[in-house]
Formats: sequence, C-alpha cells, structure tokens
Amino acid sequence: MSRPLLEISDLAVSFGSAGAQVDAVRDVSFSIDQGESVALVGESGSGKSVTALSVMQLLPYPYAHHPAGSILYRGEQLLGAGPSIMRTVRGNEISMIFQEPMTSLNPLHAIEKQIAESLKVHRGMRGQAATERVLELLDLVGIGNARQRLGAYPHQLSGGQRQRVMIAMALANEPDLLIADEPTTALDVTIQAQILELLNDLKSRLSMSLLLITHDLGIVRKMADSIHVMTAGRIVEHGTAATLFNTPRHPYTRQLLEAQPSAKSERSDNQTPEVISGRNIKVWYPLKGGLLGRTRSYVKACDGVSVSVRAGRTVGVVGESGSGKTTLGLALLRLIKSEGEIHFRGGDVNALDKQSLRDQRRKMQIVFQDPFGSLSPRMSVMQIVEEGLKVHESELTEQQRADSVVKAIEEVGLEASSLNRYPHEFSGGQRQRIAIARAMVLKPDLVVLDEPTSALDMSVQAQIVDLLRDLQSRYQLAYLFISHDLKVVRALSDEIIVMKQGKVVEQGEAGQIISNPQVQYTRELMAAAFDLEVRQS
Repeated sequence: MSRPLLEISDLAVSFGSAGAQVDAVRDVSFSIDQGESVALVGESGSGKSVTALSVMQLLPYPYAHHPAGSILYRGEQLLGAGPSIMRTVRGNEISMIFQEPMTSLNPLHAIEKQIAESLKVHRGMRGQAATERVLELLDLVGIGNARQRLGAYPHQLSGGQRQRVMIAMALANEPDLLIADEPTTALDVTIQAQILELLNDLKSRLSMSLLLITHDLGIVRKMADSIHVMTAGRIVEHGTAATLFNTPRHPYTRQLLEAQPSAKSERSDNQTPEVISGRNIKVWYPLKGGLLGRTRSYVKACDGVSVSVRAGRTVGVVGESGSGKTTLGLALLRLIKSEGEIHFRGGDVNALDKQSLRDQRRKMQIVFQDPFGSLSPRMSVMQIVEEGLKVHESELTEQQRADSVVKAIEEVGLEASSLNRYPHEFSGGQRQRIAIARAMVLKPDLVVLDEPTSALDMSVQAQIVDLLRDLQSRYQLAYLFISHDLKVVRALSDEIIVMKQGKVVEQGEAGQIISNPQVQYTRELMAAAFDLEVRQS
C-alpha cells in the first residue's frame, strides 16, 4: 500500500507565549492520498485555516509555534523545514488559494505580473510564453476579456474576479496538492459551479489532491471523498461524505447540517416612507490609449440604474461578479462619483457640501465585502467600533460610548472580552461580525450590506440573518443587500434587482423574481442556486 501524499499527525498549534498562550489546534491527525479530496469543515475559529497554513509553514513564527505534531509531504518533514525546501514546495508542489483575495494580492502589481511570478520562479518562463500561460489560466477560471485584464490592478476587479485571479495563481504550476481555503466564498452561484467543475476536472486530469477548507456543506457534499469536522481546534468526527451527511454521530456535526438561513416568511409593508432613491445612476470608467491618452471607450460599471429603498424594507441586488452591484451601492452613498439623481430622506444628496455630507453619513452606513481590508490593523476592536461614535456623537461620555460598543459587539455574537484584541487575531467570519457592529452602532436609517455573510459559516449566517431582521424590525432600517448568495437574499429581501453588465435586467417583489423569473439570465441564476439546493436535500 503506497504512502499518503500528505500525513498530519497529532498536530498542535499555539499562539503567544507561555503566560498568555492560546491553543488554536490540538491533536489533529489526517492524511491525503494522491488524487483524493479531503475537506476540513467547521465554524469560524475552529482551526481549519491554521491547520492549512501549518502545512505551508506560513504562520507568523515565533508568535505561532507547534508544541507537538508532524507534517510529512511525500515522507519529508515540513515542520521546521528550511527556507530552501519550502521555496521548492510552495507554489509548485503545494499551492494554496487564500480566503481573502484583496489582502492576498499585491495592490502595486498588475495581475499579469502576480500570476507570472510563480511561473518565473518555478519554471523559468518569461516574456511571451509567460503571458500566453497567464491568458490560458485567466480563461480557465472564467475571467472574460482576459487580454484586456492583464494590466488591471486588484482594486480594479470585483471581489469574485479577484478570487478567480487567486485560483489562477494557485493552479499556474499544476500542483500535486491544492489547498483551497474557502475557494468560492466571493463567487456568484454560476461561477461557483464553474470553479468547482474546474477543480474536479483538474483533480481528475492531473491526479491532483485537494484539501478543501470550507463552511459550505453543499460544496463539501459535491467535492469531498472524506470529511473531517473541526471545532475548538479538534477533529470531532470524520468519515466519508455519504456517512457524515446521512448518519452524523456528533452533535456538532448535526448542528452544522441543520443550520441555514430560513426563507423570509412575510414581506414588509411596501408603503413605508422612502429612505433613499436613485434615478438613472451612471458610473462609467474611461479606457484611455494612444500617445495622447485619449479616451477610446468606457467600462459601464453602472448604466442607467434606478432603485428605491423604503424604511423597514430590504432590496436585494444580485448578479454575477462584475455586474455592477457594489458600484451601485457605493454610488448611492456618494463614495464614488456618479451621474444621476440621488435623494436621501427627500433631500438631494448631490447638492450637499462636504460638511453636510459628513453629517449625513451617520444615517448612511456600509458593511464592506472584505472585512480584513476595511478594518484598520492598528486599531483594537474597541477603537474600530467606537470611531463612528466619536465622530458623530461626540457628546457621549466615555462610559456611554463603551456601553454602546459592548452592546453592538454582543448583538453580533462576539464577547465583550474581545474588545482589546486586533483584527488579525480573529477569523474571517469574526472580522465580518466586527464590521457589522461598526455599522450598526450608530443606529443608521440605511445600511448598504455588501456581501455581509460571504465569509461566514452556515450557522453564523443564520444568526446574522436573524440579527439583521431583528435590527430592521426594531429600528425600521432600510437595507440595500448586495450578494451572490441567493439563499441569503431570499431570506432577507422584500424586493430584488437583477443586474448584468451594469444594467438592470429584471426587478420586482422577491417572491415573484425567485419563483417566476421572466428573463433567461435570472432563470439561470435561480437554477444555479436553488436547483443545486434541491439536489442536495
């Protein structure tokens, strides 16, 4: 019997010193054979990503250390391996798709250079050969107009497009083992299905092994040969996909399988006061070229979109990556320049001067898609959440601010004891909850929610959906909810706008759009989300 490709035995990972040590992973053991897919499943903070980063030796040593354990790759010990060995392994034999592409991609380099870097280091590819391989990879992961995207920087791409660039980088050298840490988190349902099909195809064609880290049990059922369920740094159950889904033994596994956002039972009153409206919103980005830098054409990120959000109501905005969803939200808040009319509480937002707009910001909040990129690494949780209170409610005493912050933090499922910690000390899902608390602490009238549950595991998604519903009911909040996750959109939205290439292709009451879409593009989106759900049930 051949030896496993990867063997992890009794792995332990701790952070900090002996006086204040946190045991993140304890007694973790599993193996991966050539061509096998193994999934690590669990909630945020369970130790999944820390285990994967240990394989790649990417933890922040010496702050992070391994009190015990062994990681063998093809029989060679990786724990404590020198830089020369790890340079040979990383990106060549073992590659990793990271969870947060905006913070994993270099903001100063175009995507061609970033993808080609691995080809240059491990294969010596340069010039036209490297460019052609980059184009092949971009096409492979579904990025349209690949040649025009070569000079694009990460900030010029949508969240889903950045994730696809990360996948292209990981697949560049056709690794023997691919570690995929939430590989489809930022992807819309149609691209998610394509990426999963791509990974399955590459796995079969290249005999590639896959270590899949995810909170999405639908993906696990479709992709994994065997599953290891983690909580509190330990593996509590493992087995084949069929066994775990049909006869789960551990209570925690059963809890994961039962957790998903429930559909919205009734829609809110559509006659409440209008909070914000946009008419004929346009955001066009010029494409310049030639010696004189003349504008040759435009990228029409948002092209003549009209929307209205009422108090106590949620308008869901759906569409594939790059369809203009986030651009619309930023334009309504005047965080980017746009043409068209924008009215907030009856007032013309475009007519406001800088100071008036700043005063208005207290009532207009946003939760960004990438929590790590939007939270200052130099500020504690307390400082992050109270910052808006200091600006907009300066009359509050220090104790009153502290009380408001504690309440907001506890409402999103975190403990008050975490207030003195920093963003890098939290998991992706926990960071998203901090971002939600920062927006909610000011009790705004309007909240733009840009993929607020994309980094959250299923049980926390359900909690956040319930939290958002409760806050909306209590304070009559208006939500503009931007998401590629149609199950969450169904759970929250009263109305739905479907966007494609910057334009609205269909809009109406949520129930009508979901159950009886009139446009082919909408039907494809709904089929990709809910037909998949039916097959998994």
